[in-house]
Amino acid sequence: MQKSALKLRIVASFLALFPLMASALDFRSVAVPKAVLYDAPSSAAKKVLLLSQYYPVEIVVNLGDWLKVRDAEGGLNWVEAKQLSAKRMVLVSTNNAEIRHAADVTSKLIATVDKAVVLEVADLKLNNGWLKVKHRDGVTGYILLSATWGYE
Repeated sequence: MQKSALKLRIVASFLALFPLMASALDFRSVAVPKAVLYDAPSSAAKKVLLLSQYYPVEIVVNLGDWLKVRDAEGGLNWVEAKQLSAKRMVLVSTNNAEIRHAADVTSKLIATVDKAVVLEVADLKLNNGWLKVKHRDGVTGYILLSATWGYE
């Protein structure tokens, strides 16, 4: 009887934490022309990488002035919080990703974009697995979420 009570408490504890674990991922984008990433949360630490403006990153740890971020390749590094913005961007993760006029595979094809192209998220609401995006050249349409990185 004690084992089942212990199991029940463990399950209850897990379920109590589940909303915290299931919360939306926190993505931001680089706000400056080039953001310096470091191997520790200090400008005296080793410089590891430069990320271009608008590149999306996932926030893993928030220390206020410093953020530990994950890039599209899975790398984990530190960046000064002031170098990022809340502007939502995604990175195309497949070759020849299609942007369509509407959120439907049969809709008119309006652009094809290469892997690693950055697109602005035009609407945070998903539409049956499609994300509304805007290319820097002004083209606005829908791309399959599965063809991107940086949303969720």
